Amino acid sequence: MKNRFLILVSAISLYANTSSFDYIYPYSDPTFSNYGTVGLISVPNARFLKEGSLAFSWNRAQPYLRGSILAYPFSWLEASYQYTDINNQLYSDSFAFSGNQTYKDKGFDVKIRIFKETNSTPQLALGLRDIAGTGLFASEYFVASKQINNIDFTFGVGWGTLSAQGYKNIFSSLFGDSFETRELRSGSKGGEFSNDAYFSGPMGAFGGLEYRFPNLKGLRFKAEYDGIDYTKEGFEPGVKQRSRYNFGFHYPLSENLSIKLGYVRGNTLNIGFSFKGNFMKTDSFVRKRDPKLIISNSEETKEDISNDAESIYGFTQNSLQISEFSVNEADLDLDSGVMRITYAQNTHADYARAAGRISSILDQIYPEEIKTLKLVNLNADMALNEITISRDKFNRFENIPVKDLILNMDTVKPAIRNRNSYEFQPPMTFPFFDYELVPVIRSQLGGPDGFFFGDLRLGVDAEAIFGRGSNVQINSSIGVLDNYDNLKLASDSVLPHVRTDIVQYLKQSKDFSIERLQFNRFAGLGKETYAKFSVGLLEEMFGGIGGEILYRPFYKSYAIGAEAWFVKQRDYSMQFDFREYETVTGHLTFYYRNEPTKILFMLRGGKFLAKDSGLNFDISRVFDNGLRMGVFFSRTDISKEEFGEGSFDKGWYFHIPLESFFRVYRKGSTSFGLRPVTRDGAQILMHGFDLYGVTDQANFYSVYRNWRSLYD
Repeated sequence: MKNRFLILVSAISLYANTSSFDYIYPYSDPTFSNYGTVGLISVPNARFLKEGSLAFSWNRAQPYLRGSILAYPFSWLEASYQYTDINNQLYSDSFAFSGNQTYKDKGFDVKIRIFKETNSTPQLALGLRDIAGTGLFASEYFVASKQINNIDFTFGVGWGTLSAQGYKNIFSSLFGDSFETRELRSGSKGGEFSNDAYFSGPMGAFGGLEYRFPNLKGLRFKAEYDGIDYTKEGFEPGVKQRSRYNFGFHYPLSENLSIKLGYVRGNTLNIGFSFKGNFMKTDSFVRKRDPKLIISNSEETKEDISNDAESIYGFTQNSLQISEFSVNEADLDLDSGVMRITYAQNTHADYARAAGRISSILDQIYPEEIKTLKLVNLNADMALNEITISRDKFNRFENIPVKDLILNMDTVKPAIRNRNSYEFQPPMTFPFFDYELVPVIRSQLGGPDGFFFGDLRLGVDAEAIFGRGSNVQINSSIGVLDNYDNLKLASDSVLPHVRTDIVQYLKQSKDFSIERLQFNRFAGLGKETYAKFSVGLLEEMFGGIGGEILYRPFYKSYAIGAEAWFVKQRDYSMQFDFREYETVTGHLTFYYRNEPTKILFMLRGGKFLAKDSGLNFDISRVFDNGLRMGVFFSRTDISKEEFGEGSFDKGWYFHIPLESFFRVYRKGSTSFGLRPVTRDGAQILMHGFDLYGVTDQANFYSVYRNWRSLYD
């Protein structure tokens, strides 16, 4: 009876109460279409996942098998990379080149929200499919979606492959005959934007609905009128279609994992699954069980160390060490009640939380005479920021949910460090070693030899610290399992083979490889300027010597860096031997971060590894917890013909904080990046410990953006 009453209330009200709605219709996030993006079955809708979401979708509707990776840097932007296996077309006409392998197509899709849904108006979005691919699935569309009770209605108009009805193009009437015709199914290698084709040719219409079953654990039914013209999609003569009406069911197995089953084109069964997650918050998947340290005998400790500087220093070092904070120096002024501490830590990516944890520990053991803490954060033995904490305010405002009550411009400021001014300098034992065993997966996708080649490896990530500001980074791995025997595609590049010999590197290093063996020396060069010198095996394909200089004003949103390297190409075995090719590479880099939007813009200009010169553009959204989603592209002084397939270098990437997957806090991230094709032009040296990352906390906004976590 209660369930029926709730359903009745939902039917009367346009939007149900949130808690009731979630109870009746759980897992209410939008779902995925057969084309990998959020949508109905084969056609798109105007829905989006939450910002900070990442997803993978797989679908089979013969002759297409499609895998898609989606990212949502904003709540109004969906970007996806599609990989489609087209089973009714061979990879090439040459059996010697590709055998019986079927054709593989890569493409990018983009969807942008124009208007947000209101009580009386639908949500409207603009989208482009296969925006810079071969054109086999290229289309543009406007689509609107409106939620009414538990039914989500969708209607849209499209061009390109979404033009089944062949209506006259409205843009040709408004802007001239240039929109009248469109060249479809080019079958080219892709990589260029078809500006003259967008929104051209005939128009079509599509629509449908998604019905949510109440109290059936999120089960949904989808029905649509398919607006795809299958004679224009894929390869001639296209795919047979008996009906334009598609039907399907979607069922969530959990909040993140879903499966689907459908019947499309009147003749084809389709199946699929998807996995999604929102990584914008620290507790994305695993709720943290990493509480602040509670000192059991704190009152006794306060009495024991009262007014005894030597005892205070000892208890400070021992207490912080329990929570993995390393005290480098300390100085106590009992007359003013100020304790200054320099510390390093490798646990918290959130700098405000790190300062809060230290303050919480010391507040429990310090006598009342110590009223102020000055905490200097070190990384690579460089002083990067100083946070001043008033113990009185720290305690008074702990339970008040306003993050900046104890924050002002004097609370967080650039660090000025003079080692000689610190009374307590505990001895440091060098060298210090740290390592962890990690699984490593290397892969090669979509070549004529086969769809997937890869290996599973056991890796060792290690760091050896030999002195203040000096370390060695070591990454190596041993092969466990691989299928490289049939991988044979050779490079066709006319440029120096700085990246396209990847097949040789994968095959000849499959037993054992040293990905990086890099010595680094860091130093502060005065106020807000930092330097790094490095030598060794800098990355998988190059070793050499060089360095960076970075100017990073503490209260500004920009930074300027310069780097220069002499490098020599490593042997394919990825051990200690080298090949003949060598070059000098380097760049000037301008960084700018817009704090309101959290967009980081990087512009590099200089000489690349293949001796070409030009510019690299990198735009990313950096979330407060460290999640980063970005795209990049480069233009250099080589022609499209010299560059080869893809025309110019481009791709996208994301970095996910490691602590999203663990119950305890930890620094670091796991990364994933995609280039549509690997070429030699516009390639950058991928050395370790770049200065902009190492000095992240040397910026007021890097600390302030998470100030609310001071008490976490």
